[in-house]
Amino acid sequence: MIHPSSPPLWKKSDAAATLEDQVMRFTVGEDYRWDTLLLPYDIQATRAHAWGLAEIGILTQTEFDAVTEALDALAEQERAVRPEDEDSHTVIENCLTEALGDTGRKIHTGRSRNDQVLAALRLYLRDALLEIMRQTADMVRILCQWGNERDHWLIPGYTHMQRAMPATVGLWAMGFAELLTVDIERLQETTKRINVSPLGSAAGYGVPALALPRQKIARKLGFDGVQEHVTAVQLSRGKLELDVVHALAQIAGTCNRLAADIVLYHTAEFGFLKPADTYGTGSSIMPQKRNPDVPELVRASYHRILAEMQLLASLPANLPSGYHRDLQLTKEAVLRAVHTASNVTGAMAVVLRNMRFDRARLDQAVSPDLFATARAMGMVQEGAPFREAYRRTAGELDAIRKPPAQEALETYRVDGYPGQCRPDLVLERLNRIHAESDKAK
Repeated sequence: MIHPSSPPLWKKSDAAATLEDQVMRFTVGEDYRWDTLLLPYDIQATRAHAWGLAEIGILTQTEFDAVTEALDALAEQERAVRPEDEDSHTVIENCLTEALGDTGRKIHTGRSRNDQVLAALRLYLRDALLEIMRQTADMVRILCQWGNERDHWLIPGYTHMQRAMPATVGLWAMGFAELLTVDIERLQETTKRINVSPLGSAAGYGVPALALPRQKIARKLGFDGVQEHVTAVQLSRGKLELDVVHALAQIAGTCNRLAADIVLYHTAEFGFLKPADTYGTGSSIMPQKRNPDVPELVRASYHRILAEMQLLASLPANLPSGYHRDLQLTKEAVLRAVHTASNVTGAMAVVLRNMRFDRARLDQAVSPDLFATARAMGMVQEGAPFREAYRRTAGELDAIRKPPAQEALETYRVDGYPGQCRPDLVLERLNRIHAESDKAK
């Protein structure tokens, strides 16, 4: 049962009753859990808003100092938001009112929970997305190490799940490294797009009488600017979150494909990877089993992120302009997706760090038929038309020999081919991304 310790912020002083418990549970939902994550950022945004109120004379310097001190004390408590609190905004305002009386009652001047939640959310997302980028960059570096050290280890390349042509462990790794680097760039661009302040838009139509210093408050919070026309703030709700989750889905999608290979390579039928205790578990009934649980969950988590993306794409559709309570669910959707993506990138870095290929099994899997294309190309070099070389090779498959790895790799002369990996180029690109991020700070 929910029994608020103090009235909701929206309750009129003469109201006879609060919402019934069941309705309160429904309207609050899981928000209080997510608002525990947002509370430190809500405090940060409230501090900047208080500074803005002091700038225009709503708070005196003494009052602003008292608000700052009370907010610092609240931040040090590491308090969890409870169901009876309703949300982090109520926690902050009640705390300030209890500590400062009328000064605390001034803090909501010129703002609404509508712009307050978006400010806290965007501050949180800015930090969370940087951490996901960092974890993804860790994955890229590990994969580039594979590219450096294992570009001479042959491995079958597959099309249609049939053995096709030779690849190398290094080349396998570098394909994912390059894609993840592109995914980081996409997430970096998205982080820039969401780094705009909604503060001062209040309920979506601005604040009469008060000349709130919106740009100055935005700069104090590290935002690149403000959403100029205040009606754009609520219209963008769900859209900016969709941008974030779409970028996260790209990273998760790459991890999904990588995890699928890892699960496959762990099977006895392939055996390319040795069982690892650091990212797998055993069976409760079969003593011989080691299961690649982490890659399996990574593979599945992509679909969870897609589900949140679908909600964000569809929920705001057909809503008239302005704020509607429907939009409350966009916060949970983006936070769930961020939480899932962070778990995926963090766990996959552990998997890659502890992964070990079985070179003997790889050598056994590299069969002579993988070199059929190389044989045909050799005939082309000698002057045969490709289709003639193709036909002759197809009729002489039993005559194809398996060359030593070094000999096979010497036939490739273009960057990005087997034996010609360029992890240095991917790492240079990654360093440019970091330089841009540092410059933005």
